[in-house]
Amino acid sequence: MNNLYFEYPWVLYAELLLLPLLALYLWREWKQRRPSLMVATTLPFLHQRGQWKRFLRHIPFALRLLALAALIAAVARPRSSSTFQQVDTEGIDIVLAMDISTSMLARDFVPDRIGAAKDIAIQFIAERPSDRIGLVVFAGESFTQSPLTTDRATLINLMKEVECGLIEDGTAIGNGLATAVSRLKDSDAPSRVVILLTDGVNNRGEITPQMAAEIAQTYGVRVYTIGVGKRGQAPYPVVTPFGVQVTQVAVEIDEDLLRQLAEQTGGTYFRATDNTKLREIYAQINEMEKSRTTVDSFPIYEEYFMKFAWIALAALLLEVITRFMLARRMV
Repeated sequence: MNNLYFEYPWVLYAELLLLPLLALYLWREWKQRRPSLMVATTLPFLHQRGQWKRFLRHIPFALRLLALAALIAAVARPRSSSTFQQVDTEGIDIVLAMDISTSMLARDFVPDRIGAAKDIAIQFIAERPSDRIGLVVFAGESFTQSPLTTDRATLINLMKEVECGLIEDGTAIGNGLATAVSRLKDSDAPSRVVILLTDGVNNRGEITPQMAAEIAQTYGVRVYTIGVGKRGQAPYPVVTPFGVQVTQVAVEIDEDLLRQLAEQTGGTYFRATDNTKLREIYAQINEMEKSRTTVDSFPIYEEYFMKFAWIALAALLLEVITRFMLARRMV
């Protein structure tokens, strides 16, 4: 227990005041329970054999005091901070900007574009436990689904809640990128990244994609862009009076724009035509963004509450056993 200290030392101060009073109270109670006999002199009893057994009667009292002292010490929360550690971690802040326009319901991915994008993004999140990751969604407008966080469970749950139709339809790539950059502009991480995924052409929003790219460049944010969709046509579910029917629709992705956004900010443009390709793209980005940094050494606290609690419990059990043994010897 090197460098042991107590988180709540005032509890120990209370112990120094209360323990003597408790000891006096228990001693008086024990004395009152002892049988007594009035005799003229104790000389005949002074040299009797087995005098050491008289001292055994004090053991239960001592054990009870020990249990009380250990219990109070446990409440004071004993800790040790003598151990230090250095770790390497990924010093990266990442915002996923995801298109949730209705065109993401196309079924050229399994189960569809939005479902595949969510599932593979969740896998990407799980593989980067040391980075802060946020989530921005956009269609006709954009909003932050999750700020930068290291809480993987919450972020994954928020990702699962993403679906098409949450906001007005359309494809506001500029707004989506600008919102993602705004989540990173105050970050002090050595690397700041936006992964923008879309399947369409910019047709909405107050901020143009070029302006958003300039803002990202100003703040040193690198943008990876992903165009999602097969080349040519893709199956798309259409609601008809006879139910949902799948029809072929043209795939329109502004690849020139997405390539420009990536090159301007030092990123890369990717085209995903199926689940496997999209998974490979995220894996490639995962490998590209491995800027390791060393975190300064920090103390690792070790708690000793349970050790003192076990001492208190052991002392109480020994007290019970000792009293039982002494009671049998007196019978």
